[in-house]
Amino acid sequence: MSTVNYVKCFLRDKNVASITPTSPFGVKRVCKKIDFTQANVIVEYGPGAGVFTEYLLKKMRPSAHLVLIERNKDMFKCLTKAFRNERVHIFNDSVENVGALVNGQLPGKPDYIISGIPFSYLDQQTRQEIIHQTHQILAENGKFLAYQTFYQKDDHLFVHLEHFFRNVKSEFELLNIPPMRIYEAVK
Repeated sequence: MSTVNYVKCFLRDKNVASITPTSPFGVKRVCKKIDFTQANVIVEYGPGAGVFTEYLLKKMRPSAHLVLIERNKDMFKCLTKAFRNERVHIFNDSVENVGALVNGQLPGKPDYIISGIPFSYLDQQTRQEIIHQTHQILAENGKFLAYQTFYQKDDHLFVHLEHFFRNVKSEFELLNIPPMRIYEAVK
């Protein structure tokens, strides 16, 4: 997806979290928390333009599976054209339905879930339900890796993660426009 088309999606859809796709620095910073030698299933919430998707497919083992859940129809169409691969499963749906989408369709529970969805835009109940389902579907010791714009308050995501996950950390990546906050939550 071109940057111009991405910006058009951003302007038309309030659920697109950032005016630009994540920078290569941001992608690498999030993905360094993944053990690609062990990951069998990775789920990506809100893949947008597919910058994480492209990186993940290069790093994943040939037998690993990648699930993409994108609610924006234009971005979904671009993803289905760009990632024609038997390892990739793409859904045009909301992450609120993640349990139903992945349950029984994959060779095991997800080892990692990466999320770029804007949790600060969600109401408290929806935010709580997504995090609860995320925790439920993750494999034991699995990780939820969420990235958000840097100005997120702890009550947008951090405190909700602490409610469900045994270990939660956050850090910043300044080499991104806008800078981002990265959350790592271990089940």
